[in-house]
Amino acid sequence: MAESLVRELIDRPAHPLPPEDSFDGCGVYALYYAGDFGPYRALAERAATGDGHAGPPIYVGKAVPSGARKGLVELEVPAEPNLYRRLREHARSIDEAENLELDAFHCRYLITAPVWIRLAENLMLARYQPLWNSFLDGFGIHDPGSGRYDQARSRWDTMHPGRRWADRVADPTGYSAESLEEEVRRILAGERVADEPADVAGGGD
Repeated sequence: MAESLVRELIDRPAHPLPPEDSFDGCGVYALYYAGDFGPYRALAERAATGDGHAGPPIYVGKAVPSGARKGLVELEVPAEPNLYRRLREHARSIDEAENLELDAFHCRYLITAPVWIRLAENLMLARYQPLWNSFLDGFGIHDPGSGRYDQARSRWDTMHPGRRWADRVADPTGYSAESLEEEVRRILAGERVADEPADVAGGGD
């Protein structure tokens, strides 16, 4: 079942990020990069095959309905735009980053019953080890809110500054944007393996 879901997802046509029209439903999705940001050059070159966006995803995630975190098993797709809203959130984060261009990103998504979402996401994460889910974690997090800005800034926000709320988060320790860029180049060149995904069970939360 997981194989069938993943195959269906990656066979879908690529859409702009965010998709032009709103739609209802929850599901799993993948983001692809095909721009000219130096550290991602190897990833962009691999994306420039097939239909232009068929290389490995830079990020994989999910959008679940309300109640999914409470252990409820739902077989029907909810009539609410959860997945569309999540893709819009990601587009906003990328657009706010100082060194990324939103039009360099595309997405694929699969609307499915909530019971299958985590299954498909887990296989995508394990198979592709997307850079923004593994080594360069932090892209999918939300504003932690007032009183919680003393935690370390994520690797993603360190390498891609610009999110308004991230500027209020404490500086990270142990790495700089330059050191992260060098590590990313090595990972994409196959010189080292990316870290284990930071949240394999919930990469798109």
